[in-house]
Amino acid sequence: MKQQFSRRFFLGLAAAGFLAPGAFAAPPNASLRPVLRSGDLLRHRIPTASELIKASKLKGQVAFVVADAKTGTVLEQKAPKMGLMPASVTKAITALYALDTLGADHRFETQIVATGGIKEGEVQGDLILVGGGDPTLDTDALAVMAGHLKDAGVRSVKGGFKVFEGDFPRVSRIDADQPDHVGYNPGVTGLALNFNRVYFEWKRGTRGYSVTMDGRSARYRPEVAMAVMQVQDRADPVYTYRDDSKVDTWTVAKRALGQSGARWLPVRKPGLYAGDIFATMAGANGIRLRNPQVIDALPAGAEVVVTQQSAPLQGILRDMLKYSTNLTAEMTGLASTIARGKRPRSLKESAAEMNQWAKDGLGMQNPALVDHSGLGAESRISASDMLTALVKVNTSDTLKPILKTIVLRDEKGRPVRDHPIKVDAKTGTLNFVSTLAGYMRGPSGREMAFVVFSADEARRAKLSRTQRERPDGGRAWNARAKRLQQSLIERWAAYYVS
Repeated sequence: MKQQFSRRFFLGLAAAGFLAPGAFAAPPNASLRPVLRSGDLLRHRIPTASELIKASKLKGQVAFVVADAKTGTVLEQKAPKMGLMPASVTKAITALYALDTLGADHRFETQIVATGGIKEGEVQGDLILVGGGDPTLDTDALAVMAGHLKDAGVRSVKGGFKVFEGDFPRVSRIDADQPDHVGYNPGVTGLALNFNRVYFEWKRGTRGYSVTMDGRSARYRPEVAMAVMQVQDRADPVYTYRDDSKVDTWTVAKRALGQSGARWLPVRKPGLYAGDIFATMAGANGIRLRNPQVIDALPAGAEVVVTQQSAPLQGILRDMLKYSTNLTAEMTGLASTIARGKRPRSLKESAAEMNQWAKDGLGMQNPALVDHSGLGAESRISASDMLTALVKVNTSDTLKPILKTIVLRDEKGRPVRDHPIKVDAKTGTLNFVSTLAGYMRGPSGREMAFVVFSADEARRAKLSRTQRERPDGGRAWNARAKRLQQSLIERWAAYYVS
């Protein structure tokens, strides 16, 4: 019955167009052993990995490895030791690092503290917004904190309004090689708001464009003072950025705007941004605050007045892997390094600590990550190292429950919700880089761990900084890479059934 079931499964894949057409008589590429009966001629119609790679017409490097998830026995591999950019697959390592260090139930805390005591509703010293590493803090949460401050009896502040960003390094952007205006590359400190993005909206009127910059969330749309936008009569560049001390100053080309529109822009001064929005929320509760000032240390003896907790870490990491949020990865990675008694001065220093942990805790041989999100182009991991990590944690119920379910597609690119192959994995995408790593299970019930890394490093190296948001040919290359990933998965599910 088992062999008969596998035959029906393969025929179903072929009929649906999932496997490449044609007769393939060669043995599987780099396979250690065939697992179907030698007399089963159907096996010889399954394309080899080499043939799938050739048919994909994907230029650049391809490395992969697939293994039995329980035993770690390698079933098939290509260039397993080649170090390639892991892109956002890095976030799977970061998630494991954070869960091991902080724990699944960890909650980040953002606080309001006061110095000098509170007398008759007035803070005698300063009021301070204190970051605690929460990457999910939003304007709605700050509004709740402002309401709690009022409930605590605070009506005014004699001193100043300060912001302490925690013991995190201040990083103006995750990767300096990215275009200035991409929202996935914001500043990083121990205080974040709205994923450190500001909402830029424009509308054309009879006298030109009206623009707004706000920190919107589900309930509120407070305008900000620390980020400003000017519309300029030019064609290129579309955006420019300038750091003006306490202000993020942007310009945009008029000819690129059209009638109306909006987009999220990165925030380079997270502390000032959060302070700006909190002052507005406090003002709505009758508490007038001065312009925020970022401080480097928390004064001794400060009294905690309000505490806002995040959701448990496990849920935060599940969302991070689902939506691939770079800021969440960097902040949770930094928080983990700090919790291990280190004081990293940069993302690279924190990633180095995570690399060592991955060697000691996951058995990886040579992880070379430069950040926690995978955005940095200097990061390298081999497919073999990534597979080692997946097999190591397979039975621990740490990574697998928070991975995203990947829905495979038919030959026309349509999702197949009832596809016989089930995949839970982390994707990664950069310009001319596409990665996928996780677990797969076919109808036979056998579970396999797999890693597929693809990169055209030569083509990527030719891109200018301004080309990196939407490079010519990038989408087509990525589509071919994803089709190859699915073809390999379908091959493995059809061939390695026991």
